[in-house]
Amino acid sequence: MSERKIVRVRDVMKTDFDMVEGMDTVADVLKNSRHPETKCFIVNIRHSDDEYGIVLLSDIAKKVLARNKAPERVNIYEIMSKPVIYVDPDMDIRYCTRLFENFGLGRAPVVEGKKVIGIVGYTDIVLNGIRDRLLD
Repeated sequence: MSERKIVRVRDVMKTDFDMVEGMDTVADVLKNSRHPETKCFIVNIRHSDDEYGIVLLSDIAKKVLARNKAPERVNIYEIMSKPVIYVDPDMDIRYCTRLFENFGLGRAPVVEGKKVIGIVGYTDIVLNGIRDRLLD
């Protein structure tokens, strides 16, 4: 019987993501987005005692579009979730999915040494962590 290789979050995460500031408007963030495939924006910390935030595209749809608010007049800090639950890059993807299930998450930033180094979501875990291993 062969030993199962542990797949870690760092093996499946996306390393391209958009880091934004809380004072940015939703309109500016959407116009300047370079990585919409991540389906979220990470809100940068303001000082050493601050925490990261997150804004999902679904947050923009629910809190701006559905409420008929002007994206040019809504700041990111008004709709972000903060503090964000993040994962360690060395976490086993099985535990990452359990964390997501326990807290109702669909994606989370990957933080190493107090710095965001990626984003991981269910899609990354299933496609890059499970499917790709089945094809090997």
